[in-house]
Amino acid sequence: MKLLVITSEPITADHLRDSIGADAADDAEVLVIAPALHKSALRFWLSDADDAIARAQSVQRDSVDQLDSEGIAATGDTGESEPLAAIADTLQGFPADRVALFIHPASEQSYRENITAAEIEARFGLPVTVTEIGG
Repeated sequence: MKLLVITSEPITADHLRDSIGADAADDAEVLVIAPALHKSALRFWLSDADDAIARAQSVQRDSVDQLDSEGIAATGDTGESEPLAAIADTLQGFPADRVALFIHPASEQSYRENITAAEIEARFGLPVTVTEIGG
């Protein structure tokens, strides 16, 4: 199974196994995408992307390193600041069978992080698991 992981925080193998099941996680070809999320609409509209890009690079690198060290082979990249655009871009080169979305709780979400499984399923026709992860 090809698994697309979209995350706004570094994840571990335990996070992934708890989200989609141990068997599925351990057998998946995993691609981690960290969208370059902005903390606020103002930063987004002013195109102040440096901090968002640096944070996304750190999230994807830490996630891939952690997953690899815990027995789940993964690769990673950063994505657009709008998660649905990041998913669309990624699916052009990585035909995922499933999406695992890790987001902050509603009270801690970054600008445009509030996407839902229903939006992803409707747009891309893929099963989605959404898991809240702390910041």
